[in-house]
Amino acid sequence: MSLADPALAAGDTPVDADELARARARRRERVLRWLLPSITVVLLIVLWDRIVVWNEIPHYILPGPGLVAQTLVKDAPILLPALGVTLQITLMALAVAVVGGVGLAVLFSLSRWAEMCFYPFAVILQVTPVVSIAPLIFIYVDNRLAGLLLCAWIVAFFPILSNTTLGLNSTDHNLRDLYRIYGATRWQRLRYLQIPTALPYFLGGLRIAGGLSLIGAVVAEYVAGTGGIGSGLAFRILEAGYRLNIPRMFAALVLIALTGVVIFAVLSLVTHLMLHKWHESAIKREN
Repeated sequence: MSLADPALAAGDTPVDADELARARARRRERVLRWLLPSITVVLLIVLWDRIVVWNEIPHYILPGPGLVAQTLVKDAPILLPALGVTLQITLMALAVAVVGGVGLAVLFSLSRWAEMCFYPFAVILQVTPVVSIAPLIFIYVDNRLAGLLLCAWIVAFFPILSNTTLGLNSTDHNLRDLYRIYGATRWQRLRYLQIPTALPYFLGGLRIAGGLSLIGAVVAEYVAGTGGIGSGLAFRILEAGYRLNIPRMFAALVLIALTGVVIFAVLSLVTHLMLHKWHESAIKREN
């Protein structure tokens, strides 16, 4: 060791230039991950405002972002309760979809006959546009809240069922054979082997179903119209359209979009918390 190297003489660890570069790259990536989308959104809002100003577009055709923000604040007593109704239907539909989808997926994994009997009907529900069957639902279901919930559930149900079934069937066959050799029961294999394997698949389907349940709730409110509960965000959009209150329509659309982003962010956080310690898709590794 050279006495001319005071850092090493003091016992400090020598610094690796490559490691410093990787650390700086990781910090830069974390910043850009949030900065770039924020800049893009700001530029789009500025472009929207300039298009309205330069072309002198009337507010009843295309309101500017400033007017939409003012309307969002001014009409908050109307829009926020409507958001509460839409959010309630969305979360209830998502909860029912989770219970029904996971329950059916477990049944399919335990019984091949049950899968062959009922899976085609789940596919039919998925490929049939909910807007085409929603009028029939509101004819046959007297309770309007139940009708809205049923429409949202139909949209959100299949991703959870499909992904969870795929996960339960993706278990390593060697591990299955090992469980059989040691005399594990079917429920033990399900609990200790198949369910942990299926968890990442289920969480992926859950993130998809979260947005779809919001879409289903909004579509159901559109179909129900004035005959429905009459206070969801979709109903407020229809009402504003009838009155040519275009700024309120845009404000309601902004609330719907923000709600969808929040739902996706929360479910992504849940996925990270449940997987980041053990699953390859969520473990952060050094490059």
